[in-house]
Amino acid sequence: MINDKMYALGSQRSEIRELFEYGKKRKAEIGEENVFDFSLGNPSVPCPEEVNEAIVSLVRSGNSVSLHGYTSAQGDKGVRDAIASHISRAHGFEVSGDDLYLTVGAAAALTCSLTATVCPGEEVILLAPYFPEYKVFVERTGASVKVVKCTEGSFEPDVDAIRSAITERTAAIIVNSPNNPTGAVYSESSIKAIVEVLNEKSREYGRDIYLIADEPYRELVYDGVYVPFIPKYYDNTIVCYSYSKSLSLPGERIGYCLVSPRAHEHLRVYLAICGAGRALGYVCAPSLLQKAIPYCIGLYSDLSVYDKNRQLLLTNLTEYGFEVVKPQGAFYLFIKAPDGNSKAFSEEAKKHELLIVASDSFGYSGYARISYCVKTEQIEKALPAFRALAERLGLCGE
Repeated sequence: MINDKMYALGSQRSEIRELFEYGKKRKAEIGEENVFDFSLGNPSVPCPEEVNEAIVSLVRSGNSVSLHGYTSAQGDKGVRDAIASHISRAHGFEVSGDDLYLTVGAAAALTCSLTATVCPGEEVILLAPYFPEYKVFVERTGASVKVVKCTEGSFEPDVDAIRSAITERTAAIIVNSPNNPTGAVYSESSIKAIVEVLNEKSREYGRDIYLIADEPYRELVYDGVYVPFIPKYYDNTIVCYSYSKSLSLPGERIGYCLVSPRAHEHLRVYLAICGAGRALGYVCAPSLLQKAIPYCIGLYSDLSVYDKNRQLLLTNLTEYGFEVVKPQGAFYLFIKAPDGNSKAFSEEAKKHELLIVASDSFGYSGYARISYCVKTEQIEKALPAFRALAERLGLCGE
């Protein structure tokens, strides 16, 4: 016998990955330069040179046994202390290395956090649109997902709907800001309103409700937009972070869980995350990358490229007649399907060699996601195809 749920996950990739694989085949058929792939959130900007220099320096240090050996399960103490010092300075919120658990990227941070705080039969609230893997991560724990749609247009959380969705079975809510796929950054007033509801409902039901803040895009913001640091507002917060986007290191899989030092029964929560990592087989985060991070703290890739791409798409797609959501952060553009049919819109785009992801898998129909973390030249070459698509859909004149 095999686990049918795992077979289903393995035999059918996510819609994003399916489109990405389609793009690879299509590029082999007609040439890479003729396919405009906006499917995957894979940074195109190189990592800061200091990252490569740190890795080379560490490798050449001569102490390969220490460098490539196991670290403590929760991560090297010196590395955790260095990250904690940076967080404390950056956000004016004191944390220590003992609040941090280093992980194999943000996905591992999320699965550890959910496994630690959610039990079978409980519920986790997802704010739609949401990253599709959240549903997979939640359901693996034996819990169920309760979807709450954000307000269309601004894509800010609908706080009244969140209040209505919370029950005695609610264990956690996942908040992703800057958001994938909309690019929305939840305002401080929205965060404060969510916190007020969580505190109210925690008292009503006599239980802790955890706020799991998924923040791999924290530094990717535009026009000086402020991203609230949620542990300053809500005690029972676990931050899940990855260096994948800020340092352009998605394939290296390095990130962390931060358990707010103000969390109720902080040590129990932290040790539960350690136990979750053990149960899930995360022996320790990659040791080489762990030890490179202190050399790179506070450094970021050239994020101005994403802003240039954002402006290029916003200006031209709006001119062509498309309705788009202006991103405040991340590197995604949420574009409305003219007839409200996400999948038909995505399929029509494919006829013009434009690969954009239908929004249905994000828990919100009627849109498509354009991932613009690509070379600017690709966007420039794709603009005639977008215009042709608009003409085909009757959005602009021939």
